[in-house]
Amino acid sequence: MNTNLTKFLKGISMSVAAIGLFAASSASAAELTVYTAVEADELAGFKKAFESDNPGITINWIRDSTGIVTSKLMAEKNNPKADVVWGLAATSLMLLGNEGYFQGYAPAGLDKLEQLGHKNVRFTVHEDKAHDAWIRVYAGDDLYKWFLSF
Repeated sequence: MNTNLTKFLKGISMSVAAIGLFAASSASAAELTVYTAVEADELAGFKKAFESDNPGITINWIRDSTGIVTSKLMAEKNNPKADVVWGLAATSLMLLGNEGYFQGYAPAGLDKLEQLGHKNVRFTVHEDKAHDAWIRVYAGDDLYKWFLSF
């Protein structure tokens, strides 16, 4: 497996978790239903890498255009079918965020990372911004300084 692809997938997994794009679902623990607008020819590599790193968990992709996925999510708002929403346009994510679709999320063990020697850990929840927090995050230079610190 391509090491860079694995690192990318782990980064995507953490990003999805940190942003809180997990929705309630009736799917079993061994399956994840992922709604996405990522190009179909790219999904096989992501699926293979994820399932290799997470044996026993199968990804079921629901892939369509951004508009159709967004409409589907809005229609399912009170009874979501997706476990994860990944790869939609920022405008769709803003719309869904403004509708209260997303749940906040902090990974288990987040408070222990500094104790384990990870000194650059910073997790910020912008309670007043919902999903729109990315605008505030990217507008400052803190994120870029952090990226360059490695």
